[in-house]
Amino acid sequence: MKNIVPSNIILHRKSRKLEVVFTGVSYLLDAEYLRVYSPSAEVKGHGPGQEVLQLNKENVAIKNVQAKGNYALQIIFDDGHDSGIYSWPYLYALATEHEQRWQDYLARVEQATTSTVKWVDP
Repeated sequence: MKNIVPSNIILHRKSRKLEVVFTGVSYLLDAEYLRVYSPSAEVKGHGPGQEVLQLNKENVAIKNVQAKGNYALQIIFDDGHDSGIYSWPYLYALATEHEQRWQDYLARVEQATTSTVKWVDP
């Protein structure tokens, strides 16, 4: 959906959520979810296979949000991350694909943090 534009954006500081309204539907997105799916090069890398799994972002909060022209939103997080520019289509995808993306993230975290130590006798 190239031409989708949010009709409202509300930062809920206490609950650390960003509310985004697209086509009359309200979506609440956690700061952690937005942070681990930041579209920045720091997170996405510079090409396929260069993604960097973001860990320990459970307590991250959104300090501020700023409009970038008529096409995107910049989210400033309290961990210092501020380089992600969330285009309206990307933000819409994050909103509408939340459950699938979140489950994928949790599976990748579990895989990365599960020990696979093997003991070998010399």
